[in-house]
Amino acid sequence: MLFERAADTIFGATGTYFAMSTLDRLYGLKGEARLRYLDGSVDILTPGDFVRCSVTGDVIAVADLKYWSVERQEPYRDAATSLKRHLQLQSGKRG
Repeated sequence: MLFERAADTIFGATGTYFAMSTLDRLYGLKGEARLRYLDGSVDILTPGDFVRCSVTGDVIAVADLKYWSVERQEPYRDAATSLKRHLQLQSGKRG
């Protein structure tokens, strides 16, 4: 079960965000995965149940991961966050 007591969040398949509790860390999500992001798939470097969004730091269950950058090797919680990161990097290149 998910409890709303911690600062970490998990991105669910329904698009909702849930807080992770200590119990979830112990009995639910086992650990952070390390992935290599490829075109349309990922390679598992270190097994785990979640990754962290490179923009927000939110926890994303590996099973729910849909957005990442192959070029930057970064996961994102959703399309809007991916676009935000892209625009940040584009504006940095101009200035």
